Amino acid sequence: MKEIQITLPDGSVVKEPAGKTVKEILSSRKEDVVKSAVVARVNNTLVDLSFPVEEDASIEVVDITSQEGLATLRHSISHVMAEAVQDIFKEVKVTIGPSIEDGFYYDFEYESTFTPEDLEKIEKRMAEIVAADSSFVRKEISREDAVALFRDKGESYKVELLNDLPADVTRVSLYSQGDFVDLCRGPHIPSTVMIKAFKLLSVAGAYWRGDEKNKMLQRIYGTGFATEGKLAEYLSLVEEAKKRDHRKLGRELDLFQVNDEAGPGLIIFHPKGALLRTIIEDWEKKEHLKRGYDIVMGPQILKGDLWKKSGHFDHYRENMYFTEVEGQLYGIKPMNCLAHMLIYKSKIRSYRDLPIRYFELGTVLRHEKTGVLHGLMRARQFTQDDAHVLCTPEQLNDEIKAIANFVDDAMKIFGFEYEIELSTRPEDSIGSDEDWELATSALEQALTDSNMNYDVNEGDGAFYGPKIDFKLKDALKRKWQCATIQCDFTLPERFDLTYVGPDGERHRPVMLHRVILGAIERFMGVLIEHYAGAFPLWLSPVQAIIFTVTDRHSPYGEEVCRQLLDADVRVQRDFRNEKLGYKIREGQMQKVPYMLVIGDKEVESKTISPRQRDGKNLGAMSVDSFISLVKEKCGRYE
Repeated sequence: MKEIQITLPDGSVVKEPAGKTVKEILSSRKEDVVKSAVVARVNNTLVDLSFPVEEDASIEVVDITSQEGLATLRHSISHVMAEAVQDIFKEVKVTIGPSIEDGFYYDFEYESTFTPEDLEKIEKRMAEIVAADSSFVRKEISREDAVALFRDKGESYKVELLNDLPADVTRVSLYSQGDFVDLCRGPHIPSTVMIKAFKLLSVAGAYWRGDEKNKMLQRIYGTGFATEGKLAEYLSLVEEAKKRDHRKLGRELDLFQVNDEAGPGLIIFHPKGALLRTIIEDWEKKEHLKRGYDIVMGPQILKGDLWKKSGHFDHYRENMYFTEVEGQLYGIKPMNCLAHMLIYKSKIRSYRDLPIRYFELGTVLRHEKTGVLHGLMRARQFTQDDAHVLCTPEQLNDEIKAIANFVDDAMKIFGFEYEIELSTRPEDSIGSDEDWELATSALEQALTDSNMNYDVNEGDGAFYGPKIDFKLKDALKRKWQCATIQCDFTLPERFDLTYVGPDGERHRPVMLHRVILGAIERFMGVLIEHYAGAFPLWLSPVQAIIFTVTDRHSPYGEEVCRQLLDADVRVQRDFRNEKLGYKIREGQMQKVPYMLVIGDKEVESKTISPRQRDGKNLGAMSVDSFISLVKEKCGRYE
């Protein structure tokens, strides 16, 4: 029998007969290693533990608590859920069921709607399937046999997926547990008995393949963890997230609305929401001016030929809106970079002019499918704090570091931790290999020089260049895409951007695309959920509200209001003839930082009595003292 050489997880090398499974190889020498293993990595490819090793290989174990291990576990649970659904609802057709960041889902064709009671029934049946200790068995068959199998089962969605595979795919893999068979690449956990903790969370509608022209399916979301304790911890965070949902708080705090009459994905800001946005944007303008940026503005539409020249028409067209003016095609801008390049190109530039930093709070429109729209987090129209830095190759390192430091400052000011990813060249891209290598190296070097840790996200760069993504973490430790730095050698080439160097010759600048907070709407949504609507004083649209006890206190209330407004304190009045306790409770519900009570005592002494939103009374003080308190707490942020 042929012997092969195996490098084990601890680095030791052994010889084994070819054809032994990963589990057999590991169990014979490292039995403890496979106890919590769900899959393995053989020569850098994820495989089932039942995978037969036929050639020399290195084996790494993937533990159930690791990111890849959890993803495999959750994917396997989605198969169990699909089996349970079909056991209970015989008429249901299955489609796809992947793992996602915090769990899994499976889409079903079901003419009715799954109810909370249905989810309970499905969970109960899932528990029975898990207890049966069925192995996940992989089988490869011909594509034609798979089509016949699923056609006989009436699973038209699986048949469509098989028919849409590339012509050169002749064999496919199926996975079964018990009598349930699914089309799947895998890998999967060894057995259902490894599933210890799961929960079905919600039901939503989802178009087949994300296309609103296709049939609406029923999507069941769930999650799973290695232990009950981790599941309980997660479910507690889910409940807290529901309380913090920015759409719910947006209504309660009267910040914004999304109205079907206006159209999906289009945000209508109410006075307080518009003021919050203005506070953020004013902060942005000041911070950019301090860092040597020039504020510019571009038009909302630009000729179609310009979008073809940039590559957006070929690589981004499905996300764009177009219109026609006097027979000429125009693209509604999804990004701000084109106008910035035209500004740069408006006159001859010298190396002494560089770097040039153009900043625009630019409103863009992108065609997002209805199914992915989500309040402020995913909208069709939004405003980016967009900037483009044009510099010499020699200046690139310093400019990237300066942007990274800007992001770091911003995250500290707004109260966020963050993680960094470096995304490399995608398959659908433009530009030469040499330019991509230069751009990627520049980003890597700047992060290294700044002592910033990062992960590599292979193949997820923009079509014109690699990028650094900063993912902020909110109070619930959820990650949100925020700032990005994209290094671009390609668009300056396409638009023939040049500068005159010290040698008197024309040279090509490098362009950095970057945002600090990202989409202002999205950032506002994250802020709302991070602070549960109780914003820091400097960000609060309403910093104080004045409550009078009776009508006779209103004249002094008006006087106090005027003093505060003159001092740039954002204040509202509530002089209604309501009980003071009722007004205070309402102010707390609105999460106003300070409630200023005015009664006989305050009128007589010309003072106010501030009460914090947490209920703490600060005692009587002069209006000037309160103004000083507000200014001190706002610090340098205003």
